[in-house]
Amino acid sequence: MATHTARYDQHLYVDGDWESTPERIEVPDRAEGGTFAEIAAADADDARAALRAADRTKEPMRQTTIPERAGWCEEIADGLRARSDELATIIVREAGKPISSARGEVESAAERFDRAAQEIRHLKGEFREGTTEGHEGWEAIVKHEPVGTVLCITPYNYPLGTTALQVAPALAAGNSVVLTPSSKTPISAALLAEVISDVSLPPGAFNFVPGHGSEIGDVLAGDDRINTIAMTGSSAAGEHVAGVSGMVTLHMELGGNAPAVVCADADLDDVVPACTKGSLKYAGQRCSAVSRILAHESVHDELVERLDAEMETWIEGDLFDERTDFGPLISEDQAEWVDELVTDAVDRGARLIRGGEYDGRYYEPTLLADVPDDARLVYEEQFGPVATVTPVSDTEEALALANGSDLGLDACVFTQNYDRALSIADRLEAGSVRINGAPSHGLGDIPFGGIKQSGIGREGIDASIHAMLREKSVIL
Repeated sequence: MATHTARYDQHLYVDGDWESTPERIEVPDRAEGGTFAEIAAADADDARAALRAADRTKEPMRQTTIPERAGWCEEIADGLRARSDELATIIVREAGKPISSARGEVESAAERFDRAAQEIRHLKGEFREGTTEGHEGWEAIVKHEPVGTVLCITPYNYPLGTTALQVAPALAAGNSVVLTPSSKTPISAALLAEVISDVSLPPGAFNFVPGHGSEIGDVLAGDDRINTIAMTGSSAAGEHVAGVSGMVTLHMELGGNAPAVVCADADLDDVVPACTKGSLKYAGQRCSAVSRILAHESVHDELVERLDAEMETWIEGDLFDERTDFGPLISEDQAEWVDELVTDAVDRGARLIRGGEYDGRYYEPTLLADVPDDARLVYEEQFGPVATVTPVSDTEEALALANGSDLGLDACVFTQNYDRALSIADRLEAGSVRINGAPSHGLGDIPFGGIKQSGIGREGIDASIHAMLREKSVIL
């Protein structure tokens, strides 16, 4: 096994200064064991200091120009690429992600800042003329301006990529930012803060306050100096934040339980690799993961057999080995949660084809067949490496199961009939539906987001920029 011994001791970044705190958060090394980093843990007073700094900087940020902000984003992208090897190593260690995936995450984060620069340069206002009685001869400019301060609450599963997806649009739009990352994986966000600190933003424009959500979460989310909250996390956490946030714009991508509807005419050569990767990538710890495969009964058995063979090819091993496909879950608690759902399905009659065991944080790639429609896995988010296949007799049964969940982030449908594909896509209750492929949010070039308890609003670089702007009509 490779040995990577660098140890990090990170701090808060508030009002342009790095600050330490008495309390520290230890970050475990999820690749090699032990502890590889410590970071300052903000308390309520630290959170309020960040809010004051961000609030005071709203007006200076509002006065910045689009070329100036685009330049910042490009500098940040260059800074991330300059530290790409270091960042990839950190993501492996703090998130337990294979190195090949970690490298891709660093590049996607850099590209998101580049794209934010491109998108903000294309921002356009409007010229309007009055068209109603009493407004004859009126002329107006409709212009965009920053909302003010954006609170970014980021998750553990893409600790750099999702953070970039929130911070890049917020800065490009001219807002001050308060970033609080997951306490499980705060170190890659701390290095992003270092990169941003080297860019000539006004002091207080960007503030980094890692800490325990129970200590600072409500202080940040409930403060009336926050104008927009951008959050990626569980539906329960999102509901809590919405309950304490007051009159702010909520921009939330929350839990998912993506169904894959596999029709009788589906090309299994497409279905098998897409659903395997959709279920197992990053051990299933993705909001867009394929969580339940609703397969026509005529192809169910063959699909299960081929999924089993495909899952056998996934390599578990040293996370720093480029050949490794599969790593651990974020915690033993998460492994226990996944096992609870798998056990429930088996108890209700599902057939365990492979897996179903765990050792510490490692949960085996697991395949369940003939999963009954009352199993909790059919309706609840699992965040684990489990592919479940449920036989259905027709499209109506598949849609009833797919739409029966309280979650509605992503879905996909596999069929060779174009009209059928579009018909099913129209009827699936999800924010995004992919045809003949697994869900993927990518860089954010295509807007994505959930309905029901899966979120509020649409993410993506351009979509997020507009969510972090407000319009003002100036009548001439």
